[in-house]
Amino acid sequence: MTLPRVTMDRRAALLGGAAASAALSAPAEAATPRRDAAAATRCSTPRSAMARTRYGPVRGYVSDEVLVFKGIPYGDDTGGANRWLPAKPPTPWQDAYPALAYGANCPQTPHSFRAKEHTFLQQWTDGFQGEDMLKLNVWTPSLSGSRPVMVYFHGGGFSFGSSYELASHDGAQMARHHDVVQVSINHRLNVLGFLDMTEVGGSAYEGSVNVGMTDCVAALRWVQENIASFGGDPDKVMIYGQSGGGSKVTTLLGMPSTRGMVHRAAVQSGGGGNIPDRDQSRDYARRVVKELGVGPRDLAALQAMPWQRLFDASNKVAGDINGPMRRSFWFAMGPGASPRVGWGPTLDGSTVTLRSFHDAAPEQARDVPLLIGSVSEEGMSYSSNPSEAEWRASLTKDLGAAKAEALVAAMKRAQPNKSIRTLSYGVGGYAQRNNVQRMVKLRHDAGGAPAYQYWFTWQSPQLDGQCGAWHTAELAFCFDNTALCDQGTGNTPAARALARRTATAWAQFARTGNPSQPGLAWQATDPSRCQTMILDDHCRMADDPDGEVRRVLLA
Repeated sequence: MTLPRVTMDRRAALLGGAAASAALSAPAEAATPRRDAAAATRCSTPRSAMARTRYGPVRGYVSDEVLVFKGIPYGDDTGGANRWLPAKPPTPWQDAYPALAYGANCPQTPHSFRAKEHTFLQQWTDGFQGEDMLKLNVWTPSLSGSRPVMVYFHGGGFSFGSSYELASHDGAQMARHHDVVQVSINHRLNVLGFLDMTEVGGSAYEGSVNVGMTDCVAALRWVQENIASFGGDPDKVMIYGQSGGGSKVTTLLGMPSTRGMVHRAAVQSGGGGNIPDRDQSRDYARRVVKELGVGPRDLAALQAMPWQRLFDASNKVAGDINGPMRRSFWFAMGPGASPRVGWGPTLDGSTVTLRSFHDAAPEQARDVPLLIGSVSEEGMSYSSNPSEAEWRASLTKDLGAAKAEALVAAMKRAQPNKSIRTLSYGVGGYAQRNNVQRMVKLRHDAGGAPAYQYWFTWQSPQLDGQCGAWHTAELAFCFDNTALCDQGTGNTPAARALARRTATAWAQFARTGNPSQPGLAWQATDPSRCQTMILDDHCRMADDPDGEVRRVLLA
């Protein structure tokens, strides 16, 4: 999803040399970790954990049967004179690059760890920040072979987040149990990734308004050129992302520069935003430069300016232009929402040529199978615990009295065992389901490859079972990480069973374009029946589950 204001609270959005050459010449099977009991819990740094990229060799490590490479450069430092320019290739190296730790995150506002319950559930980490952040991470079972490649784009709108912000993003389990190559990336965000500097810097900066997205394209190009050295198949690449990552996926599907590099796509709790056009974003950038008090052509001053000053000024200008959010977040993000300037892609007519999955499903991606869905309690914010009267009053303000009453009644009928608190979190879930149905219809109308829909409704037992399936909850399951994410999942037997099924579905989709697995057939969806896989203790297909409730919001 595209953040409605760049000042929005983070929690709301989440609701080598000679020796190296010798090692690289070893047979491929030598780089495959031994699968024996003694190695099952070992972490080691064998010289065979080495892969060659077009820029130079990289050395990773072996952890519990998986080869791990973290912080591999796919682009050059974006700071200083490189600010707002398209990503440049990394400078080649000769000695083995130590791909042993995650790279820097794009500068951003850190989490407020005062939100203790949310911090507990999400298991956040902020890492460290810097403008040399064009790095990616790879987990693979072996450096030989030709496996499907799953490239994950993190959430946080287009303003914050990272490839390792959440514990759930760790890709080891997917490589270990599902025989895929897992990739995640960091890229430019906020004022560094989406500010139009054309009028300040000239034609070299024509792409500045979308460099956050062209960074993602550069990472996909790196995958095409290098992933075979990590046991991956460059002709079987799945892109997927949650929340803002889902919006990155829908945007990438419509960008001409990704043609032929994407073979499957999954959109999770986001996507299809109504982005501003070039004139709107150029006017916004003009005002930001004026707010900063520098000359209209003083590019050097802007490239030397501390990030925080840039960010603060841009937030102020965005607030002045966009105005306050008059309705609650989930309704404001609906299909009727107006474009809001700030941090996100711009319809510039060259890099981004379509409001992808908002105005139409992109023709260039018509043969790319789509997996799309959301979670039941998208609106969970633990600090919100309304009484029924307070909930009704809030809904009345957003929807009007008649629709509010109809919604409460429909939700109580559909979910009679849920508390008012959990029901209140579910309003955002139904709003997001309407967004999913809208995108399904756009894909259906365009023809081509099938779309498969899911609704993740598994209720976490943590914190008295009140939080439901919150925004990002499914990530622990589609990455098969319920043990690593035990604070949110409890790592119960039921959670582990669902995680194995969910992660298998995602891996099967990456492998074949169909998420079905033995014992769990998954039908393609269409806008009339809305066939949906419910992911819960009892996984099953259903036609438009709780359709009556979501349609109340459309009335």
